[in-house]
Amino acid sequence: MITCFIRYELDPYKIGAFEEYARNWGQAIPRCGADLIGYFAPHEGSATTAYGVYNIQDLAAYEAYRARLRADPIGQENYAFSQRERFIRREDRLFLRNVSAPHAPLVRA
Repeated sequence: MITCFIRYELDPYKIGAFEEYARNWGQAIPRCGADLIGYFAPHEGSATTAYGVYNIQDLAAYEAYRARLRADPIGQENYAFSQRERFIRREDRLFLRNVSAPHAPLVRA
């Protein structure tokens, strides 16, 4: 299992648009095969940093999931919405695996 962390840099005057975008993904992402942990919008501190986080089995499953998401009607409209409204200034993806107990087996040296 790997976890995808998406870091967004947002237009601070368009946080409401990002929240709508996140709610839309909340429907499409699970339907297309990923385990959505959630989308997180600015609250205090940075007014421009947000995150989307989900789990996926592996990179092969990620590629199949992305293909389903591109074909999904909500996915297509949500992508078009983000392009039209331009509330995302930058988007970066990072894939990590959980190595902390109790989720990972204990390895002794």
